[in-house]
Amino acid sequence: MKIILLGPPGAGKGTQAQVVSRHLSVPQISTGDMLREAVACGSALGRQLQTTLDSGALVPDPLMLSIIQERIDNDDCRNGFLLDGFPRTRTQAEGLAELGITIDWVIELQVDSAVLIRRLSGRRVHPGSGRTYHIEHNPPKREGLDDLTGEPLVQRADDRVETVSHRLAVYNSETAPLVAFYVQRAGEAGAQGLRLLRLDGAQSPQQVTSEILSALANGRKS
Repeated sequence: MKIILLGPPGAGKGTQAQVVSRHLSVPQISTGDMLREAVACGSALGRQLQTTLDSGALVPDPLMLSIIQERIDNDDCRNGFLLDGFPRTRTQAEGLAELGITIDWVIELQVDSAVLIRRLSGRRVHPGSGRTYHIEHNPPKREGLDDLTGEPLVQRADDRVETVSHRLAVYNSETAPLVAFYVQRAGEAGAQGLRLLRLDGAQSPQQVTSEILSALANGRKS
């Protein structure tokens, strides 16, 4: 089964991707994973990518698509894969289709921006260990202090309200046309083709997982 998982920052994509990939016994492939593996393998494509990264430039869409194609040609993708974090734009989605890479499911986690801002801006981290807390959902025993060491917790720059708001604005501007692209393709593909599942990512992680696995098992459209 070949799946694309979409959702804004803080929607819980990483959590769901891990669970679904384990359940289906297919690899979870993130953009970061693909880039690191392409460089590590030392192929001509990997060397080209290394040059691009060393220059500080963004990876062009054609190169990124080539890396994806090379990655999913590996034996561990024979029974499918889960793409987490790609495509990010309609152009990338169209490029994926032009490569002849068929997708069975596109799953979108939908969460209101106000909820996401509370989720992300409420996170606090212990720098020394990486332990994560949330001021509402998982607060430390003593406000602002790590449970084990008593050391101060910090708010990462990426979790500040203004930064989170900007990240969501960028995601919404890029992803609205991407989702529309897959809605159109799902309509054209018919019942036996691409399926689109859009669900409420504000539910508990367990409920989101249950709905995803149920939809995949039943093969229904949403």
